[in-house]
Amino acid sequence: MTDFEPRIIAFLCNWCSYVAADAAGVGRFAQQANVRVIRVFCSGMVDPSYVIKAFASGADGVMVAGCHPGDCHYLAGNIKALRRSFLLRNLLSELGVEKKRFRLAWIAASESPLYAQFVNEFVDEVRELGPYLPPKTKAAKGVA
Repeated sequence: MTDFEPRIIAFLCNWCSYVAADAAGVGRFAQQANVRVIRVFCSGMVDPSYVIKAFASGADGVMVAGCHPGDCHYLAGNIKALRRSFLLRNLLSELGVEKKRFRLAWIAASESPLYAQFVNEFVDEVRELGPYLPPKTKAAKGVA
C-alpha cells in the first residue's frame, strides 16, 4: 500500500482558511499536493450532503476549515459548521466511513504554517487508513 496517495477534498472558508492556504503556497510552506480545494464563502455553508457526495465520488478524506469561533465573517457560520460536524460524524459512521476520514479545523488567514501542518498531518493519517472503499465495494471484495 506504499503507492497509495489519498484524494482529499478541502472545503475552505473564503475569509480565513482559503487565505491561509493561498499564503502557504505563496510562502512555499511544504505541503502535500493531495488536496483539492473548494472555496466556500463560509464553513457554515458546507452542507453535509457535500461531504457525503465527496466520499461517494471517490474522496479518501474530507476536511472543512473555517474561521476561529468568534471571528466568523458571517457571525456564527463556523458555529453552525461545528454543530453540523457532530451530526455528520455520526452519519458518516452509519454510512461506513471511518471518523478519521473527516476533519474540521479553525485556521485564521494569518496561520498559513498551521494550514500546511494541518494538511500534511491529515493526508498522512488518511494514507495510513488506506483507500476509502464504500460498504458495497467492501462486501464485494469479501472485506467486512
